[in-house]
Amino acid sequence: MSSRADLGALLILGAGWGFTVPLTKIAVSTGHAPLGLIFWQTLIGAVALGALRLILGKPVRLSWPLWRTFLLIACLGTVLPNSFSYLAAAQLHAGVMGIVISLVPVFAFPVALLLGNDRFSWRRFLGLFAGLCGVVMLAGPQSLPEAAMVLWIPVALIAPFCYALEGNLVAKLGTQGMGPGHALFGASVAAAMISLPLPLALGSGQFIDPRGLVFGAAEYAVLGSSVIHVPVYTRYVWLVGRAGAVFASQVAYVVTGSGVVWAMVLLGENYSAFVWLSLCLILGGVFLVQPRHKRPMVAKAPAGQGGPAAQ
Repeated sequence: MSSRADLGALLILGAGWGFTVPLTKIAVSTGHAPLGLIFWQTLIGAVALGALRLILGKPVRLSWPLWRTFLLIACLGTVLPNSFSYLAAAQLHAGVMGIVISLVPVFAFPVALLLGNDRFSWRRFLGLFAGLCGVVMLAGPQSLPEAAMVLWIPVALIAPFCYALEGNLVAKLGTQGMGPGHALFGASVAAAMISLPLPLALGSGQFIDPRGLVFGAAEYAVLGSSVIHVPVYTRYVWLVGRAGAVFASQVAYVVTGSGVVWAMVLLGENYSAFVWLSLCLILGGVFLVQPRHKRPMVAKAPAGQGGPAAQ
């Protein structure tokens, strides 16, 4: 495959992932609670991934020794980050959420240093500083239409931090011989199992009962983002093997940019000059913290929102 075709695949994947950014905003627009959304999102993803793997003749083993990896990815890669993302998405613009999620590589660098997965680099430290400056600007009163929204920026930041922690832990501990697709399938099953009893046990009423449910924009948004995630993620893993981890990790730029554009087109969002400057600072920081050499990468795309972790 030519480099031009590789670039085309990268742009298509990024546009697909970016499309899930406004879908997240739509999903929370009618008051559906995070755990209920996560359960159906992960259940749909698990069924679709399982069916795809059976069709392709790939393993669908869920044996007990593998559950350490499944639970790690499920908790840090889905249940925790998506819970906070859904809470923040109900209060913030979808475009702002798309910008925040691009901070995964920026958070991943200091986490990698703490875990001994990487070495200090002034170039990447400068990227970390630029990303943090972008966050400060994004949280400024000039960027957000309402001052109260600034309180939700720290909530939104929990998601990229979880993804950064997840990627580094999996990189350090390994996936017990599983490929990314197998690990994601098991993690989707685990996340569905975790999120189902929680709203019932807590009596919070977060479970979404499909019986008699009238499908509207929010329900179709959850279904759409879950279904989009499966082919986009599997093709992303393919692109990592085809063009290398460093090239494929650049999809983060496309996800963020397309997420902002999709939010403008579908939701009619508009942003101040400070938001655009924040976007430039954050993407510049992401560029600087990206590793220059090819190495194995834990690819993770948060289902229904955001893009992949690059670590």
